[in-house]
Amino acid sequence: MVSEGAAGHGTATPRAEIALRAIMEDRSAPGRLHRVLEQALVFAGATFAAVYTPDASGDLLCLVESAGVPRTVYGLRDSYPRTGHSAVSDAHRGRRPVWVSPAELAARAESRRTPSPRFHLAALPTHPDTVGACLLAVSEDEHGFDPEQRKSLELIADAVSSPAPPGRAERGELPPNAFTLAMDSGRAEVGDEILRLFGLARDDFDGRVETLLGLTVPEDLPSLMSVVEADHMSVGERELEFRVLRPAGPPRWLRLRGRLLPGGEGRPALLVGTVVDAAGLRSDVTDVARVQRLAAALATAGTVRDVGQAVVTALRRPLRADRIALAELEHDRLVVTVLDPPAPEDWPELWRTEWRTEWPDAPVRAMPTLGAALREGRAQIWPAGTPLEPALAEVGPGGLAVLPLPAAGRMAGVCLIGWDSPHDFGPDERALLTATAGLAGQALMRARAFDAEHELVGMLQRQLLPRRLPVLPGAAGLELGGDWYDVIPLPDHHVALVIGDVQGHSAAAATLMGQMRTALRAYAVEGHPPDVVVSHANRLLVDMETDLFATCAYVDVDMEEGTAWCVRAGHLPPVLRRPDGSTKAVEAEGGPPLGVVAQADFPMTPLRLQPGTLLALTTDGLVESADADIDQGMDRLAHRLAGSDPAHLGLVADALLTGARRSDDIALLLMRYDGMAVRPRRESWTVWRVPEAVRHARRFTNRTLRAWGIAEHADAVLLIVSELVTNALVHTDGPVRLDLTLVGGRLRVAVADNSPRTPVKPTSIGWEATGGRGLLLVEAMSASWGTVPVSGGKQVWSEIVLVP
Repeated sequence: MVSEGAAGHGTATPRAEIALRAIMEDRSAPGRLHRVLEQALVFAGATFAAVYTPDASGDLLCLVESAGVPRTVYGLRDSYPRTGHSAVSDAHRGRRPVWVSPAELAARAESRRTPSPRFHLAALPTHPDTVGACLLAVSEDEHGFDPEQRKSLELIADAVSSPAPPGRAERGELPPNAFTLAMDSGRAEVGDEILRLFGLARDDFDGRVETLLGLTVPEDLPSLMSVVEADHMSVGERELEFRVLRPAGPPRWLRLRGRLLPGGEGRPALLVGTVVDAAGLRSDVTDVARVQRLAAALATAGTVRDVGQAVVTALRRPLRADRIALAELEHDRLVVTVLDPPAPEDWPELWRTEWRTEWPDAPVRAMPTLGAALREGRAQIWPAGTPLEPALAEVGPGGLAVLPLPAAGRMAGVCLIGWDSPHDFGPDERALLTATAGLAGQALMRARAFDAEHELVGMLQRQLLPRRLPVLPGAAGLELGGDWYDVIPLPDHHVALVIGDVQGHSAAAATLMGQMRTALRAYAVEGHPPDVVVSHANRLLVDMETDLFATCAYVDVDMEEGTAWCVRAGHLPPVLRRPDGSTKAVEAEGGPPLGVVAQADFPMTPLRLQPGTLLALTTDGLVESADADIDQGMDRLAHRLAGSDPAHLGLVADALLTGARRSDDIALLLMRYDGMAVRPRRESWTVWRVPEAVRHARRFTNRTLRAWGIAEHADAVLLIVSELVTNALVHTDGPVRLDLTLVGGRLRVAVADNSPRTPVKPTSIGWEATGGRGLLLVEAMSASWGTVPVSGGKQVWSEIVLVP
């Protein structure tokens, strides 16, 4: 690939001398070194030229400036050991030019970094009064550098005046437009001209890169941050344009060129480069500006489709391309996400035969040239007439560019750009394509993560809706766990402890976990006994028609009596630690996991809890591992529980979880039973459906209040009892029960019946109405009141605060 200036070899040397003399007349001109290197592209036919200088230690030859195609295309490094056997090192030590052909390059160790060494290298020492710098140039001409081009390179090497070695420059020694930035601390050394461009006096600059960034236009900060952060600079040289604010007038356009130099032992990596006024350098839209616009567009691209559209917008019209395709790599298939133009007839026949739905899906093996380009991981450009397989040749009969999209050490996808008419590829265009590939690859990885999150949200929504109507419930990954636990307060000083585990690690498992947790809580609050709660949850899971199942342990604890009922559905039993420190796993008979057998029995096992007893419920992730079965794990859990201090449940949990193998999810629920400081006093009365039923209920209530020593509150309590019992007898059928509970200065009156209908408080009552005032009176006399479901019926309750 030879630029137009190399066509006339007979006059190349005199013309190079004139150009270099003009550049050298002002040795402090902005970007002088870069302009010198550009002459190697013009007069020597080089596609890449660079200058290497020794670092502060003298052990490495580091790249300080370059021009042309990015060095990564040829596998060239940022630095070379000075004592090594690279072309740069040989030229530096021998102080003589080194010319390396493709065959010689293939035999060198440095060729291991070069995917296909089909180019010539030239390394020449620079002028003796420089600090041991070396010029490196690359030619893709099959004959390499001819004699005239070699003479031009020698002139260019003599014209190179390298900057001070990295890490050795003092602030006063920096050229006016040069800067260095320590990547570990953000400390910057800048030339006087850069400070002038930013509108800062030398005394006002504190040496912090943040001070300079604070003067830039906010919209340009993302692209600037991509340069001043080290991880973004690993690919080599960077160039961009940005704007700085001025006290008056529009912002000033500046152009930055920078390169990351690796740090040695005890020295930070340095970003070195130049900043110049771009007002006279930039056209209306430059390649640098296009890359910046693409970076800004990709920063807001949320989906894979958005990434593809941003790439098409940035490249197709500026390059006058006829078609662009962006594709993701999924194993051995090329899944195209964006086609422009989108019509099938504009694309190869093979692509149309592989058309699946909206986008084509073609195997990479059908395009071996593309597969090889992806394995090499660098941009490939084939001009018109290059023999390619039909699936690629038809994409770009006038020229084809293939841009692998690298991200996180692998290929995220590929971008194909095709022309119908013969297209000439210049060095600047290739640099634009390479920069685009790097940006698009990173954006594609971010978009994949976003799409996966979006799909998860949609999956969870679908899981929570019925599978089909009207046949009711419905029940399909990502690594989400299915372990859960719950603590459910129940009436009459009961509490339910629940722990469970859904099969698998997927979005479906997480969804089912939420459904089971909600179902168990709902059935428990309805007042069902433990075996009925678990049985209902099992039937619900069977009816969901899912392939997953769940295990759970359910323990209903009576806080007053210190007793509990335990139900197991394929889950581990609870472990009890008694007040004397002894531990044991409860020998509770269990039923099958939920969702396996529709008509399953879930027997209840009674437990006795003395004050000071610790109860532990866990999932198998805590007790099962590859080198120990569940029984051994349960024994280990019991041993650790015995040695723990039950006074601090947080410390107990830490002790049980310490050393646990986290290959599976873990849920742990601990409860210490201390008994109740004040035991409630209770009395109950069965209300018979007889004419004197309400009078009998009032008499029972009056007797109980006298026995408890709170007869002075009888008027309010008797009124509430009369209204609640009357409502139950009038509006329901079946038995009615009256319960009185006294605890902590509060009296609870509860009337239970067999009707699930909740009583409705009237909104307004006329003066002529003969009924409907009962609930209004209850509300007026009570501190609080309400209704709860109880095993197919309900319980209406009222609480009265007993003021002495």
